[in-house]
Amino acid sequence: MAPPNTRRTGFSKRAQYGTFFGYLAAMAGVLVGAAVLLFSILNKDAFTGVRGMASDVVAPAGMAVSAGREGVHDVGTTIYGWFTWGSTNARMKRELELARVRLIEARAIEEENGRLKALLAMRQDMTAKGLQPVTSARLINSTASSMRRFATISAGRDKGVVTGMPVRSPLGLIGRVLETGEHTARVLLITDPESVVPVRRANDGLAAFVQGHGDGTLLVRLISLGINPLKPGDVFVTSGSGGLYHPNTAVAAVMRVTRDGAVARVLSDPSTSEFVMVEPVFAVAAGMPQALVPVSDAALGTAPKTKAKPKPDQREATD
Repeated sequence: MAPPNTRRTGFSKRAQYGTFFGYLAAMAGVLVGAAVLLFSILNKDAFTGVRGMASDVVAPAGMAVSAGREGVHDVGTTIYGWFTWGSTNARMKRELELARVRLIEARAIEEENGRLKALLAMRQDMTAKGLQPVTSARLINSTASSMRRFATISAGRDKGVVTGMPVRSPLGLIGRVLETGEHTARVLLITDPESVVPVRRANDGLAAFVQGHGDGTLLVRLISLGINPLKPGDVFVTSGSGGLYHPNTAVAAVMRVTRDGAVARVLSDPSTSEFVMVEPVFAVAAGMPQALVPVSDAALGTAPKTKAKPKPDQREATD
């Protein structure tokens, strides 16, 4: 038989009062909760202290649970790493090697940018002086072990390069154009024995000329013979004599003093110069007609084309 739908408390007064007061407490709790909820909505900061106390009470339990969770995670990670350390180690080694290669490439790019910035600064300096460079080019190759010293640049007649134009880098003079092609040009380096450049000492203007020695160094020959005033460390720049090379371009620094001059090292080594600039002939850039440019054989670094026997003083100067 199914139980009745209504449940009576019986005839016990205590049970009836207990049920009544239970309903009464429930209703009071509902009213108090509704009042608290309404009060908290109207005034959000009313129960801040109570919430803070509740958070402080449950904080130790939360920390214990969090520590246990982290411990379980660390144990799982350790077990997983124990079984996968081989593949992980190999992958990290590959990434390390790749990072090293990328670092070397980044340093090379940074160094190249530095050279390009120096070339740009040199162009801006020439423009500020009223001189317009012919073109900029890359130094493709240069001889380093032969008695003859030549180089090839990546600019030719298509860029306006002609024979005789000086070639320099941000560090100093490289040489002059000897032959031109459509897209390349051959440069006679100042270290070639056939190259002679008029120079002067930077600090006092002492006149001299430098000639290639064939071994990568330069021979400094004084014009005024007598007591040799040169010292190691003296820097020589172009003097502009002859109308070919622009004045005040760095050329060489003295390494060793000899009886009648000195042995100097080139400041702009072609083996370390990647980018160069081709300049116009100094006298032409200064406004003198090319037909009247007094370019001497010593300035061009070539032997006289006439068959006449040179005078003794001229022979001594060319030697």
